[in-house]
Parts: sequence; structure tokens; C-alpha cells
Amino acid sequence: MMSWHPFWLSLQVTAAAMVGIVTIGLGLGLLLARVSFKGKLLLETLIYLPLVLPPTVVGYYLLFVLGRGGPLVEWLGLDLLFTWQAAAAAGLIVGLPLMVQTAKAAFEDVEPELEEAARVDGASGWQVWWYVTLPIARRGILAGVILSGARTLGEFGATLMVAGSIPGRTQTLPLAIYDAVQARRYDDAAVMVLVMTALAFAGLWVVYHLGVGPQRREQRHGSSR
Repeated sequence: MMSWHPFWLSLQVTAAAMVGIVTIGLGLGLLLARVSFKGKLLLETLIYLPLVLPPTVVGYYLLFVLGRGGPLVEWLGLDLLFTWQAAAAAGLIVGLPLMVQTAKAAFEDVEPELEEAARVDGASGWQVWWYVTLPIARRGILAGVILSGARTLGEFGATLMVAGSIPGRTQTLPLAIYDAVQARRYDDAAVMVLVMTALAFAGLWVVYHLGVGPQRREQRHGSSR
């Protein structure tokens, strides 16, 4: 009988990764959308690099950071290799670029005049952020959360390198699918594949209906002219 532990572990890993993805992604997205500085192009390139690098290359870099002799072990004494936390770190790295990219676009759609008007009316920086910027950018931000979450949930290569595929400990749903196919448990693999497909389809369906795609953005700008 198929175990559902990989599914629940995948949700746990994704939830933990999303805390960092949303926090860091919103900060970087706002920075890239609003601030011009020397080295901005280099920073953007580094952020988006995991989108084009092979997962094994991303995993290799994570091994350097998380492994023995790496900064986490040497400075903080944290040995995370072959734990679910290492899988969450892999998910954070591969999911962050999508969050930053979408959040940046969402913040760029916020008219600076609206924020300035709120400041003139006496709103503090935090109030402008909470009552003006976030509500206007919320659709793009939610799209980023969904897309980065889906990417994190489906992460395979980097996770395998830093967390392994230990049943009951680090075996996430994508890894369980691979193991099931290798063991010729095709019925189990089919069920897990359908679950992953349904989640991905639902996420993309929501993103489309949020109206944050390139065509929808062009339509909004065209109608405002």
C-alpha cells in the first residue's frame, strides 16, 4: 500500500521554504523595482541563475554551503545535510527567483504618485507599504507565492543531492515518484503523478485568473491610455 508520508513531507518542506521565499523575495523584489544602484544587473543575474542552471549544479553549490567545511557548519555548527531542512533550503533557492521576478513586476505596476499622495496626507512609510503598495501589488505577489511554491514542491535534483531520498525522513513526493518507477510500482507512481499534476494545474489556473500574465498586463496598460 502506498505511503502518503512523502506528500505530507513535501508540504512541510514547501511551507518552511516559503517563509524564506516570501520574506526575502518581497524585499528583493521591492529593491529591484524601486532602487537603482551599481551592481544591480549582477544581483539580478545571480538571483535568476537557478532558473537556468542544472539542478545538480545548484545542489553542488548547496553541498558547499551546507556540508562539512561550509559556513553553516563552521560558523554556526549547523549540519543540515540529509535532513528535511536541507530539502527546504534547496526549495528556497530554486523557488526564490520566481518570487522575486513576479514581485518586482507587481511593484513596478504600483504608481509612485499614489504612494506619494499617501505620504503627503501624513501616512508613515509602514502605512504606505501596508495600505497602498501591498493592496495594489497583491495579485502579482500572490501569483509569485503560487509559482514559487509549485516550483519548490516539485524540486528534485538539488533536493536529492543535499537531502537524499531516505524514506520516512527526506523522501519528498518527486523523489518517491522516481523510486516507485525504479521499483516498478507503477500504480503508486501514477497516483503520485496525478497528485502533482493536479496541484500544478490548480496553481497555474489561479495564476491565470489573477490576471498577472504578460498579455493581461499589456491589456491593463492599453486600457489606461
